[in-house]
Amino acid sequence: MKLTSYWLDTSEPFRSATAGPVQGSCDVAVIGGGLTGCSAALALAKKGARVVLLEAETIGHAASGRNGGMCNNGFAQDYGTMSAKLGKEVADRLYRAFDAGVDTVERLVAEEKIDCSFARVGKIKLAAKPEHYDKLARSQELLATNVDPDTEMVSRADLAREVGSDRFHGGLIYRKGAGMHVGRFVRGLGEAAARRGVEMHERTPMTGLRPAPGGGHQLETPKGRLHAKQVLLASGTSQTGPLGWIRRRIVPVGAFLIVTEPLPTETLDRLLPRRRMAVDTKNLVNYFRTTPDNRLLFGGRARFAVSNPTSDEKSGAILQTALHEVFPDLRHVRIDYCWGGMVDMTRDRLPRAGERNGIYYSMGYSGHGTQMSTLMGTIMAEVMDGRAELNPWKDFDWPAIPGHVGPPWFLPLVGAYYRLKDKLA
Repeated sequence: MKLTSYWLDTSEPFRSATAGPVQGSCDVAVIGGGLTGCSAALALAKKGARVVLLEAETIGHAASGRNGGMCNNGFAQDYGTMSAKLGKEVADRLYRAFDAGVDTVERLVAEEKIDCSFARVGKIKLAAKPEHYDKLARSQELLATNVDPDTEMVSRADLAREVGSDRFHGGLIYRKGAGMHVGRFVRGLGEAAARRGVEMHERTPMTGLRPAPGGGHQLETPKGRLHAKQVLLASGTSQTGPLGWIRRRIVPVGAFLIVTEPLPTETLDRLLPRRRMAVDTKNLVNYFRTTPDNRLLFGGRARFAVSNPTSDEKSGAILQTALHEVFPDLRHVRIDYCWGGMVDMTRDRLPRAGERNGIYYSMGYSGHGTQMSTLMGTIMAEVMDGRAELNPWKDFDWPAIPGHVGPPWFLPLVGAYYRLKDKLA
C-alpha cells in the first residue's frame, strides 16, 4: 500500500518548472501552485500580465492533488438552510457560482486539451438515515423550483440502479456534477500557465512579504527577492510564510482517502452502475467514486486530525472498515493507496476571497473546492484587473476563529462533537 496520493502517483510530473533564482519584478506574484494559483496565473497571463508563481513544494502537491477528484455543483450545506440564513437571492447566486465552477473546469479542459478524464456523470447524495431522506426531499423540491431543475430524488426501493449497497435510504441526484483525474488536471493547468509565459517556481516558499518603497510588494524567498505590483495568496492551509492573519481564520482539517486495486468492470457495474460521484449525509462524511482505471476510491473525514504517515494509516484503517460496511463484497480486495491532505475549512464552510491591505486572496473552500478554486482563480484575475463586483464572496466578512492562534488544538473536540451528532441525528 502506497502512502501517497493516487492522483499524483498516476499523473505525469510537472515538467515546466522555472530554473534559476527568483529576481526582478513582475506584474503579479501568485503564492501557491494548486488549482486556484494555476488557474489565476493562466488567466492573468492571457490578459498580458507578467506573472511569477511561487510554490513551496510541487505543483498540485497539497489539497489540489489530494482530494477525491469530484467536481460537483451545490453547497456542502442544505439549500433550504442556506436560503433561510442568507436569503433566497444570495443563496441562489452562490449556488449558481458552484454551477459556474463546473462549467469553468469543463471549459479549461477543452481549451487547454488537458487529458484528465473529465466526465459529467452527476453526483448522488445518499441518505444515511431515513429522516435524512426526508430532509433531502424537501431540499430537492426547493432546488427544482428555484435554482436547479436538474435534480431528482431516488427512493430506497429504486436505489439499486445507482448504488449497490443496502446501507442507504435513498438519495438526491445532482446531474451537473462531474468527476476527473484531478492530478492530471492541476498539472495540466500548470503546464498551460507555463506555456503562456508564467514563471513557475517549485520548492520556493514565500518567506517574507512587505510593502515596497514606492509601491507594490517585496517578496522574500530562499532563491531570491521579487518585486510585484500585485500579490495573490492562493495558499490554502499553508503553514509556510508570514500568513498569520489567514491561519487565524482557517481550520486545517485532514481529509483521508483509500483506493482499491483495479476491479473487474462487472463489479463496478454492480457497485456504481452509473459511475456517479457519491457522498453520504453524515457529519463525518464518507464519499466514493470509480477512477479512470477501474478502482474504487473511498474517502472521508475519518478522523479530525492532521495528515502525516502515521495519521494517514490510522485513518485508512477506519476508512477500510467503513468501505466494508458499505460494500461487504470488497472485504478481500487489496487497498493500493492511502493518503491524507489538509482541507482549508472556514467556520461556515463557505469560501473567502477579496483584498486586505493591498494583498488579494482566495481560499477556504472547505472540502468543496475542486470546481470553486478553479473558478475563483479565473475570477480573481478579473478582480485584480478592477472588476471587484465579479467576486461572489465580496460581501462576506471573515472574523478570526476564537482561540485559534496556533496548531488546531480543538480538532479532537470537533471530531467528538460530530461523531455524537451522527449517532443522535
